[in-house]
Amino acid sequence: GQGIEFDYCCVHASLALREDGYETIMVNCNPETVSTDYDTSDRLYFEPVTLEDVLEIVRIEKPKGVIVQYGGQTPLKLARALEAAGVPVIGTSPDAIDRAEDRERFQRAVERLKLKQPANATVTAIEMAVEKAKEIGYPLVVRPSYVLGGRAMEIVYDEADLRRYFQTAVSVSNDAPVLLDHFLDDAVEVDVDAICDGEMVLIGGIMEHIEQAGVHSGDSACSLPAYTLSQEIQDVMRQQVQKLAFELQVRGLMNVQFAVKNNEVYLIEVNPRAARTVPFVSKATGVPLAKVAA
Repeated sequence: GQGIEFDYCCVHASLALREDGYETIMVNCNPETVSTDYDTSDRLYFEPVTLEDVLEIVRIEKPKGVIVQYGGQTPLKLARALEAAGVPVIGTSPDAIDRAEDRERFQRAVERLKLKQPANATVTAIEMAVEKAKEIGYPLVVRPSYVLGGRAMEIVYDEADLRRYFQTAVSVSNDAPVLLDHFLDDAVEVDVDAICDGEMVLIGGIMEHIEQAGVHSGDSACSLPAYTLSQEIQDVMRQQVQKLAFELQVRGLMNVQFAVKNNEVYLIEVNPRAARTVPFVSKATGVPLAKVAA
């Protein structure tokens, strides 16, 4: 994990596992973090979080399993490959992670639960994008699939804009699809952090963003408790988060993003991992989410 927020999560998880009597092994290549302090974990590897390095550490240490949900998007991407190599992944299974991250599989789950999403499409070529954009309607939020930190994410308002985006910002192919979402003007964006153990769902906090929807959550401020959302709408969100946690078989932390417009709740995305908001929620509510999840 590179970010301070994820560093916080890793440290709390490590301390919680220690309290339960497990030896912990931390893998992190950033020396400026707390998780790389010598007394945070029993073993510390200053290695980049790549498949090759992690498999080598697993070969030497032979751990009971690996936890990928605390370090942000980088370790999540390794989950499938680690499982294929026979390493047990503790927490949400790699297949469940893929169901949340893969747009088409995620959409099938959302349709099954009958939840609302902004009109969207996944495209693999420029001309296809132009066609789909006509169906969905501008303005659009465009971004590459599987991306962290809102990189290369843009709001486009017409076809010329869209073509420029494809020519300058991204290379699109079957392996690297681009997502188009209808942009909800003047909607309120909401982040919900929750923990699921397979039997019950604990909702850590419902945060209302101060900026308009479409600003990446790493770049926007939010308020807890939500200051304009009615109790009914918050209850609708709680129910939706619960349904999603069970449907996606989350074990541990999850983060759900909603947009609210005209009292309708739209689902934007689900991340089956610790989000950047976990330390904020933990401090604001006094519940150490990362510890509880571990």
